[in-house]
Amino acid sequence: MNVAQPIEWTGKGVVMLDQRRLPGEVIHHTYTDYREVAAAIKDMVIRGAPAIGVAAAMGVALGVERSSARTLDELRAEFPGICRTIAQTRPTAVDLFWAIERMTRRFEQLSAANTPFDALRRALVEEARAIHAEKRATDEAIGRFGAKLMPATGQVMTQCNAGALATAGIGTALGVIRVAIEEGHKLSVFVPETRPYLQGARLTAWELHEGGVPLTLITDNMVGHFMKQGKVDAVVVGADRIAANGDTANKIGTYQIAVLAREHSVPFYVAGPVSTFDLTISSGEQIPIEERSAEEVTHIRGVRIAPDVPAAHPAFDVTPARLISAIICERGVARAPYTESLRRLASIVMAIS
Repeated sequence: MNVAQPIEWTGKGVVMLDQRRLPGEVIHHTYTDYREVAAAIKDMVIRGAPAIGVAAAMGVALGVERSSARTLDELRAEFPGICRTIAQTRPTAVDLFWAIERMTRRFEQLSAANTPFDALRRALVEEARAIHAEKRATDEAIGRFGAKLMPATGQVMTQCNAGALATAGIGTALGVIRVAIEEGHKLSVFVPETRPYLQGARLTAWELHEGGVPLTLITDNMVGHFMKQGKVDAVVVGADRIAANGDTANKIGTYQIAVLAREHSVPFYVAGPVSTFDLTISSGEQIPIEERSAEEVTHIRGVRIAPDVPAAHPAFDVTPARLISAIICERGVARAPYTESLRRLASIVMAIS
């Protein structure tokens, strides 16, 4: 299957596929300054929790590599500002902060060892590239674990875009579907449009179509109709942050799909890497929800579709753990009680990292 790649480190800078322009145009931008990378994350040139994490790591590396600092002490003074700029872009996806923390740990290790200036710069670039490679391997593992939960034949629903565009690998939720099909499952995919940003219609539908996966695009308000008709056999979605109790933040609209899935006895699965686990918070009530521009609700690509009235735009919602059948990560499958199973899986990762 064809898999689009949203980000790449090159000798010229960080190259990103502009997801705002899909599916009509396939345009890449090259960023040579960490502030440009931060703006690209904030403006959704790149989006999806794991891909945002990769972009954050590359942004930090770019800031270090292209710094005008002439001594290690000058770079030490500049480094927190680089990280702070990138951290202020998107508040909900925990991968962003995970990547910044990892890059910070590596910088502090090298700095404490008085690593030569040029060697430190190269090491930070290699760390960012390692994070990118690990995300690809993580997707493959999530796909293998998740494929076992997919029906042998039938229709699977997803939400938003949790494919290659969102992860820099094969995808989390879409990775599960891709691997299942490669293993012989006969699946087609229901793709809700995901208003107001239309990630389902613009991105997921494009990815699946390009990869030869059968799909049906639907509007968000058709979900209950098709579930009531018995046409949805499973739901698998991605995750931007998973609390210690299993409550999961994902793109707005996910919660109502989970409620409908429970009503119609459809299994509802979450697929996300361990880096999306936030075991420092006890429940989803503590997850910050990004509020985006009201104009994204009242306009589509600059064209007004509503009168000049107030509009709300929470970019994410939180699905309670009680509605989630299982959480799939690269180390296995977590089931209730999630407070125990998530911590166990996270400890496996920490033990081998």
